[in-house]
Amino acid sequence: MTEPGLTFLQKLRYGVEAAGFFVLMAVFRVIGLEAAGRLGGFLGRNVFCLLPPDRTARRNLLASFPEKTDEERDAIRIAMWDNLGRVVAEYPHLEKFSPLGDDPRIIFTTPEHPENYQGQPILFLSGHFANWEMMPILGEQFGLKGATIVRPPNNPYIANWIARQRAINGPGSLLAKHNAARRMMGQLRGGGVIYMLVDQKLREGIAVPFFGRDAMTTPAPAALALKLGARILMASNRRTGGARFHVTVTPGPDFTPSGDETRDIHDLTALLTTRIEEYVRADPAQWLWIHNRWPTARDIALTRDKKLAP
Repeated sequence: MTEPGLTFLQKLRYGVEAAGFFVLMAVFRVIGLEAAGRLGGFLGRNVFCLLPPDRTARRNLLASFPEKTDEERDAIRIAMWDNLGRVVAEYPHLEKFSPLGDDPRIIFTTPEHPENYQGQPILFLSGHFANWEMMPILGEQFGLKGATIVRPPNNPYIANWIARQRAINGPGSLLAKHNAARRMMGQLRGGGVIYMLVDQKLREGIAVPFFGRDAMTTPAPAALALKLGARILMASNRRTGGARFHVTVTPGPDFTPSGDETRDIHDLTALLTTRIEEYVRADPAQWLWIHNRWPTARDIALTRDKKLAP
């Protein structure tokens, strides 16, 4: 397997990384879904939590929940790592997840049956809750054809494998988020669905409140909804035990445009972010706290320099 554009040293480094990853995925595959989840949870609680992103999780939890005790925040953090380990372990088994059949692993609650959304331009928005792959799987299983906006792993060998896994049971079309605008518009204009996680920092985004602090957030969903009249649906996801999930779908926030495009995009983005915060507060352990969600001093300096530039 080769990847164009890579130097020999990059191929070597990515190849070594991928070899270890694929061995782990093979183990998860061989031992079965439930055992893989238990092993993944163990690795999350005892190994992943020792990695540098744990410092980010601790910092984020302290800033977001200063009223909680250290023990309460640690319980959230360890549960988060347990969940993340399970998410990793579930990738070789994505074909086993479905809202259909006699024993569905995805239970869902929606204001109307998902099949009623077919043929409509829809922005299906969520965040990194429980296993976030369940949202596009749910939509795809009910015929809501479209594309998932993703940030592929830096390692191209791992990225290709994950893309194939996602396509087994979910949308086959994956759009890299940093160059997806035109294709997103094409999907929506054709009556398709865009599945998108909107809870990560976007340095080029706009600042809206999230847990009482400005967070740089993508304005793309608000801009597309206002421009194209696409319907917004939002989903929270909760792991109910083992490899089983409950996805709750709700309509997007009520919003009446003022006619000022810049203001409307900002205000709708703020409402969407408030909804994500409500989901997080409802069950903090279900969310992924390891993102650098809020601006750093470097981000603030870069923003200031852009404003001062002629």
